[in-house]
Amino acid sequence: MPSPDAPRETLTTGPGLPAGPGAEPGRLGRIDTAVHLGFAVLLVASAVRYAMRHSMQDNLLVLGLAGAVCALYAVIAVLARQRRPWAVWMLVLVGVWAVLVIAAPSFAWCSFAIFFLCRTAFTGAVGYVAAGATAAATAVGLFRLSDGTDLAMLLGPVAVGVMLTLIYDRIEHDAAQQRRLHTEVSLVQGELAASERRAGTIAERERVSREIHDTVTQGLASSLLLLEAADRAWPGQESRRDLNQATDLLRRNLSETRSLVHELASPGLDAAPLPEALHQAATQYVPHARLLVTGEPRDVPAEVRHTLLRVVQSAAANIQQHADAATTSLTLGFLPDSVTLDIYDDGAGFDPSAAAPPSDAGGYGLRAMRQRVEQLGGVFSVESSPGEGTIVAAQVPARLPQRTDRNDA
Repeated sequence: MPSPDAPRETLTTGPGLPAGPGAEPGRLGRIDTAVHLGFAVLLVASAVRYAMRHSMQDNLLVLGLAGAVCALYAVIAVLARQRRPWAVWMLVLVGVWAVLVIAAPSFAWCSFAIFFLCRTAFTGAVGYVAAGATAAATAVGLFRLSDGTDLAMLLGPVAVGVMLTLIYDRIEHDAAQQRRLHTEVSLVQGELAASERRAGTIAERERVSREIHDTVTQGLASSLLLLEAADRAWPGQESRRDLNQATDLLRRNLSETRSLVHELASPGLDAAPLPEALHQAATQYVPHARLLVTGEPRDVPAEVRHTLLRVVQSAAANIQQHADAATTSLTLGFLPDSVTLDIYDDGAGFDPSAAAPPSDAGGYGLRAMRQRVEQLGGVFSVESSPGEGTIVAAQVPARLPQRTDRNDA
């Protein structure tokens, strides 16, 4: 008999082929039933054949052994179905079966069911020994039936046992491989799901950080500048104006914060037409900002509207805090397939290539604007130089694909 390639799993659902995590219970149950019925039919047929060809005195001993084999098989089938230990009973069955098949070779056909029971009940070397003993007993019985003259009767059962063992081992090996691959696929799927959750968490954190930067942070920074200006001019008339403007900004900022907590939306800006909403968003920070509209105004997807509003808010806040500009203008263009937005100021300007990286002190504005526009498949650019003013430009598709990943919506 060939040596085992790997440890085998004992069948727990009943005698038959090996079961594992990937086995189909319905199909396995049908195999078990076929093995049981086959054994019963062959045992009865062999008993009838033997009784018809031998005297009553000979029949009693052999039929008694056949009855014992039948009872042991039934006990094993019940124990296996109940998932209770049955290996010891199998050893007894193999012993009784060996005596029966040597004494009455007519029962040799039942060896197939006994062989599968042996391979199912035992693992490793014990399974090979039990199956080999079944094949050897069958060979001895058949060779005895031929009065020791037919060598094929001796070698045939052994050869069949070897072939069945090889086939059985191959089936077990393929089943083990399938279970291993199934386990690996499950692990990979779990890791992929965890990776997607981590990526989703990172994307959500990026989105919330942009929302906070474009609303809460910018509003608070502008209010702080106004309050500092009011403090310097106190108690003059300009200080009262700066104080009122700072108060108004803080009220708006509080409203933005509450909206961000509940639904991350822009209160007061979603209902107005897009040009009016953009102009209102800009004048929150730069009261003298002007708006020019080109093309025929039309409705745009909510994601495009939201992105343009945030770009205007962030750019206007930067103009108020850093540019010291006398003129600020917005140009909103409606093209056939896209919407363009240019924000110009004649302020101090800066070198975009030398912009400070994001930190606790700021620096998130340009990066957040670029991310928003590019996530919608748009183009974002900044043109500026020291003392020459700044132009922030964005072009966003007017129609978004049906399955766009809209984390920023």
